[in-house]
Amino acid sequence: MKNILKRKVLIPIVALVILLTGSAFQKYNNDFFEIAKQIEIFTTLFKELNMNYVDETNPADLMDTAIKNMLNELDPYTTFYNEQDVEAARIKQTGDYTGVGASIKTLKDKLLVIEPYKGYPADKAGLKAGDEIINVDGHSVEGYEGDAGNLLKGTPNSTVVLVYVRQGKTYKAEVKRSEIAIDAVPHFSMVNATTGYIVLKKFNEKASQQTEYALRDLKAQGAKSIILDLRSNPGGLLREAVSIVNLFVPKGQLVVTTKSKVKKYNRTYYTKSDPIDTEIPVVVLINGQSASASEIVSGTLQDLDRAVIVGARSFGKGLVQRPKELTYGTQLKVTISRYYTPSGRCIQALDYWNKDEKGNAVRVKQKDYNVFKTKKGRKVYDGGGVFPDEALDYSKNSAITKAILSNQSIFDYATKYYYNHEIDDINEFKLSDSDFRSFKSFLKSSHFSFETDTEMALYKAFEVAKSENLDNDIRRDFNSLLQNLSDSKLKAVDDNKSQLMSLLSDEIIKRYVYREGLYDYYKVHNAEIKKATEILEDPSKYNSYLK
Repeated sequence: MKNILKRKVLIPIVALVILLTGSAFQKYNNDFFEIAKQIEIFTTLFKELNMNYVDETNPADLMDTAIKNMLNELDPYTTFYNEQDVEAARIKQTGDYTGVGASIKTLKDKLLVIEPYKGYPADKAGLKAGDEIINVDGHSVEGYEGDAGNLLKGTPNSTVVLVYVRQGKTYKAEVKRSEIAIDAVPHFSMVNATTGYIVLKKFNEKASQQTEYALRDLKAQGAKSIILDLRSNPGGLLREAVSIVNLFVPKGQLVVTTKSKVKKYNRTYYTKSDPIDTEIPVVVLINGQSASASEIVSGTLQDLDRAVIVGARSFGKGLVQRPKELTYGTQLKVTISRYYTPSGRCIQALDYWNKDEKGNAVRVKQKDYNVFKTKKGRKVYDGGGVFPDEALDYSKNSAITKAILSNQSIFDYATKYYYNHEIDDINEFKLSDSDFRSFKSFLKSSHFSFETDTEMALYKAFEVAKSENLDNDIRRDFNSLLQNLSDSKLKAVDDNKSQLMSLLSDEIIKRYVYREGLYDYYKVHNAEIKKATEILEDPSKYNSYLK
């Protein structure tokens, strides 16, 4: 009797739950069925392909290609990590690993030393930026399957034998691996008697702790104002960004909100600790490579009218990723949400769900930016990164500068310069007009070239003209336009002389005095730091930005 009574009570309740959640169940069932259907199709295709294809196949390579092409349809931050990638991500977050102590770029046939870290094994063994490692412990880099850079890692105090090429000559070196600790704050010091300077290069697990230490130390040295340098900082851990904002704003302040289609990922992040100093004037330096967590810090401090932002518009990454564990030690890093600064803006600049004819994400147009207000009512905008309060033209890389950087021409010229010049006093170092002419000759001799959007449009128009049998009439004008464009590109190098000279100087100085010496050089010569110092030395000017 009791069981019958229970059923009579339960049946209406279950019916009510089903009625209230029917649409949710329906959507879940539809999604589940579609996912299961597509997995089954892919599984059968993959099996038939590998069993029946005329030549031998490599299932792992095929699957890797399939996964990467699938994820390419989304944003570039949603990525698949194999076991080696997972370890690389761990190193990036912690800043600790065992290796030779150098920034290395993996190329098809060599490992290029980008920067040896001062005092670490590679530096002690005599390796220099520009050295090309062609063999690691008997393994040729050319033709090596996988990332040859992993060959440099190993247990502490183990020895690795490197064969490398420098300026056309081959050398061999034994390097004893050691534990490497990459600082989030590689430099802090006083610019003058009252202004402290903190360089924050990445948001790993050490970021807030090291920034706090630097801030306290500089205040003890007499700092009455702070320059926080986030230029070219690509971001990292969101929680570290919140903690760094907390150094300058009170406990309980909203820093960032994340919004997702999955409700459990909707989060609000508030400051949790007592701040170090809520009054000290702060200037934050940013540029086009300042992204993600850098934009949370700079955007939030701007929204709260707590700092003056100086430099060039930031990258514009308003997306949040989270790693998801997969089988066999692999991971999926997946974009789960967008983040919003306290004013309510999302600074995501690229629309990855709408592509142009070349398959590139479309940049949000300025006419589509929305206006938001800071705490004091200043206008700020979404959709295009963080816009500085003081925008500096020389902080923004032009199209020609970006092309020269991506072509590695500045790095290669710095290598050549280092082996042909002695510098007596680095603080007095300055490139001459003759050096710039030499750089332009280097560009020409290395066959540097880049295709502009204008050229691509012209070629496309000419192809259409040929299909319409009009090419004989316009060929002469077409060739004339191309020549004019070529002349214009050469002129663009001259038009960007000051910016290119600055980038060349930075790369050259690192060759002689490492990155540590570059920061000391910055304090005297860097234009952005000079502007920041100028603003901080004039309280009325500083406050005028925040009204």
